Amino acid sequence: MPPIVRQQLELLSDHLSTRRDAVLVAWRKTSNADPQQTTARSLTRGQFNDHIPEVLAAFERKLRCQPGGTAALNADFQQKQEEVKHGLHRWQQGYRLQELMHEWGHLQLCLFEEIQAFASLHPQCRAETVAEANRQMITLVNDAIAESTSQYARLQKAEAAGHVGDLERALAAVTELERRRATLIHQAVHDLRGDVQSVSIAAEALTETDIPAPERVETAALLQQGVNSVSAMIAELMELARLEAGQEQREIAAFDAATLITDLCNVKQPIAHARGLYLKTDGPPQLAVAGDAAKVRRLLQNLLLNALKYTVTGGVTISWGEEKENWWLKVDDTGPGLLAGPGAPMVVGLKEATASARESDEKVAATKGESSQVLAPPDAGTTPTHPAHQQPGEGIGLSIVKRLCELLDASIELASSVETGSTFRVVFPCRYKA
Repeated sequence: MPPIVRQQLELLSDHLSTRRDAVLVAWRKTSNADPQQTTARSLTRGQFNDHIPEVLAAFERKLRCQPGGTAALNADFQQKQEEVKHGLHRWQQGYRLQELMHEWGHLQLCLFEEIQAFASLHPQCRAETVAEANRQMITLVNDAIAESTSQYARLQKAEAAGHVGDLERALAAVTELERRRATLIHQAVHDLRGDVQSVSIAAEALTETDIPAPERVETAALLQQGVNSVSAMIAELMELARLEAGQEQREIAAFDAATLITDLCNVKQPIAHARGLYLKTDGPPQLAVAGDAAKVRRLLQNLLLNALKYTVTGGVTISWGEEKENWWLKVDDTGPGLLAGPGAPMVVGLKEATASARESDEKVAATKGESSQVLAPPDAGTTPTHPAHQQPGEGIGLSIVKRLCELLDASIELASSVETGSTFRVVFPCRYKA
């Protein structure tokens, strides 16, 4: 590369550094005007910018470096790491993949216009300088799209793997129930006739009045348990399939979130009492928002029922509140925790995305003298040493919640440990722009 081109690229790097805020403002303005990008409109400026300032800083450093040198490689490495974090954060914020691709395209156009503006301000700027800057800018966006797509594919694959595991466990449970049922029938028929001729004879034996009542009751209970378990999982898979196929649309209207949450908790109180658990609520008596009340209720019901189902002692607390242009609801339980690991693929993604969101939010909050509102991870001392686990069906339930969040332009956060239980925090926009 000729020395004059190197010098002009350094000048361009300085120009982009001074214009970084302007680029970010133009990027958001363009994204907000895009009808395909609905989620971005509900984000604060800091949430929208996310890790992109660090990506731009790395790009600026690369423009100043000798191609192929150590400094350029380090800039590439940092840039890709920030792109990965950005992809995770956008997934956590409820972006659809199409939205993420669109916003990278808008950023590319904004950078292109800044490079052209620099060339216009510096008539001595060579065409090869502009060409090299555009080449590196296109490489930046291509890498970013590749990294973001890779993150989505990885998380979706992890979700699918969790669903397969759930179904395998359900099938194994039904198989075990069938084995136990067959054993009970065999014992009963052996006592009555001394021999089991066929499955039809075994089935007929269930109608015999001479089968001991306890065994009959146990057999019926086992069969009912298996039917209920599989039916519930099939219903959840059908709901998830409808959401993933885009067959559900949101219907926006004004509603009182506090009333919706309180009413749902009142309806579910008997479930908590039957399990010996508490179900508490904590929030303002009124919270007027706009949104799809029915889908918010479904989302909360899913989180609440899972919390009650897997909590053995203690209970569940539902809280809510308003935060700038958003409102949030939080579900805290004292259960065994959702532990990230091979057995909990959906949980891994949520924890990674929450950590990425907190890192970005802390940087913005620090500049304003504030503290981050994103859920903090449990203390390091609470990290469990035993293998990870995820209860059967939890992965499907969490996927339904995640798809509802995407439909509602909402973000979901997770903090969990075996000692403290699990906390889910969902952040919704207070208003939706037409």
